[in-house]
Amino acid sequence: MDIKGRKDDYTEDNIQVLEGLEAVRKRPGMYIATTSSKGLHHLAWEIVDNAIDEALQGTCDTIKVIVTKDNEIIVEDNGRGIPVGIHKKTGVSTVQTVFTILHAGGKFGEGGGYKVSGGLHGVGASVVNALSVSFEVWVRHDGKLYYMCFENGGKVKEPLKVIGESEHTGTIVKFKPDPLIFTETTVFDYSVLRDRIQQLAFLNKGLKIIITDDRTGVSETFHYEGGLKEYVSFLNKNRQPIQKEVIYVEGTDNGIEVEIAAQYNDSYQPSIYSFCNNIFTQEGGCHEEGFRFALSKVINNYAKSKKYLKDGDDALTNDDVREGLTAVISIKHPNPQYEGQTKTKLGNSEVRPIVNKIFSEQLERFLLENPDEAKIIVDKAILAARARVAAKKAREQTRKTALSFSSLPGKLADCSCKDATLSEIFIVEGDSAGGSAKTGRNREYQAILPLRGKIINAEKARQEKVLDNQEIGTMITAFGTSIGPEFDISKLRYHKIVIMTDADVDGAHICVLLLTFFYRYMKPLIEEGHVYIAQPPLYKLSQGKNLVYAYKEEEMIKIRTELESNGKIGMQRYKGLGEMDAQQLWETTMDPEKRVLKKVTLEDAMDADRVFDMLMGKKVEPRKNFILENAKFVKNLDI
Repeated sequence: MDIKGRKDDYTEDNIQVLEGLEAVRKRPGMYIATTSSKGLHHLAWEIVDNAIDEALQGTCDTIKVIVTKDNEIIVEDNGRGIPVGIHKKTGVSTVQTVFTILHAGGKFGEGGGYKVSGGLHGVGASVVNALSVSFEVWVRHDGKLYYMCFENGGKVKEPLKVIGESEHTGTIVKFKPDPLIFTETTVFDYSVLRDRIQQLAFLNKGLKIIITDDRTGVSETFHYEGGLKEYVSFLNKNRQPIQKEVIYVEGTDNGIEVEIAAQYNDSYQPSIYSFCNNIFTQEGGCHEEGFRFALSKVINNYAKSKKYLKDGDDALTNDDVREGLTAVISIKHPNPQYEGQTKTKLGNSEVRPIVNKIFSEQLERFLLENPDEAKIIVDKAILAARARVAAKKAREQTRKTALSFSSLPGKLADCSCKDATLSEIFIVEGDSAGGSAKTGRNREYQAILPLRGKIINAEKARQEKVLDNQEIGTMITAFGTSIGPEFDISKLRYHKIVIMTDADVDGAHICVLLLTFFYRYMKPLIEEGHVYIAQPPLYKLSQGKNLVYAYKEEEMIKIRTELESNGKIGMQRYKGLGEMDAQQLWETTMDPEKRVLKKVTLEDAMDADRVFDMLMGKKVEPRKNFILENAKFVKNLDI
């Protein structure tokens, strides 16, 4: 590079200074991560969280959330109301300061207006204002009703003024997202809003939250005096609890509030969720570590003291005592610190011993006071320990089988490429479709693994039974990652795992069975974006030598209408992949230039957990209700 010969075109004139809320509009992704539907809903959470923070101080007991017919959001609380006086540093009203200046808020620890807060950075309200075309605020404070209005990204349209009197206190915010920012959609999804609002009501016992959708006339009220106890019962509704009561623990130490609810059920999977200041800590952290340590220690000590574990018996592991446990851990911390890839892992080390101490003492008391339930819990853990030993033997056998390259399963048609980042494997339903896929594929980078029939339901079976399933063993060997504690994603042989099943009920069932297995036993495959679902066409339309494929009913109708004007057309409805020859399968479903793949993601681990449990768990009634509720959306079932 010729540095000396370069023109010096980097001067002070190149340095931009974005004032006020310009920076937010210029780079919204820095503040709300994305301007997709998820980012749109993030705006609502910023304002709702401000109202929740009032509830955390004990100054608010009712919050109303309204979606207007014009897709505006209104959030009303009966908290203290934003202070209305002139702010010393900014020289403008505190209301204007809060909604137009980044990092202005009462959540910065000592001297702030909040002991505990979900929002820590004071950017929430002003960011929402910056990304809205209109933003209105009403404040009930000191016996008066104040009003202020902003437009086009936070520009003051009407300064703060008194418009009446009020006997109450509180804040009302109404905003309309800017379509220039949210180009994908500005339509709020009611189900997304209601699910989070219900969760917030569970996490803040006694708080009433009312959500109303003016677009449909639907209104729901969430109010749980039982708080986390009711939350655990809600999470266990598709399972069969083996305890009569939900174990409930609460306590405060050094300004940190701890609340835990837990109940065992007859499933084999643990469902443990943790929160800090109402924020879902998806990656866990120190509060979960304290909980796990206490759970293992107390149950082991109790089992030994009652001789359920004999001298010389191995101690129960953490996995043993967590099997079939549904638990919610919620702490309130005045100064939380987050870490991890998505900043959803609590890093405050002082929390670990506090949670451990509070939970240990109260769990021990529960076991001593409820010997019958204690025996049920210990028996389940001991049974889990025996199953763990059996599963370890099964895993070792699977690992030995997969050690050598020559031991790859005979039914696998492998690709010649040894670079995992370029390789992909199609898991195909049936030998017929498998034969077409093997013939039509690109052998250089596409591997084919046909499955015979339906694999075992991983939601209903213990690990040793799952690993004993021949089709699952074949997949594990082909992937090369092993399973359980030995799982190593760095050894994954294909960075694209594509589920390719028929577009009918049986195909959908096989797909869900596979996803259930991946989710329960190989979750990093989904978390790191390696799992895809192929979208085979539903119809083939022909006119002379011209062939067109349609992947949806609506698409078929549109294409047929266009072709009919040019003469007679032929149409075939594919009932299965086996009806396609190798060339058709390649052109429609496997060719990277033309195919349609859906990437499987875990947007919300809690929702995924509940859906898998509902669709694949032991209880029939929830599954039946789901089918009845959604049957009206289903077309072309091949039953």
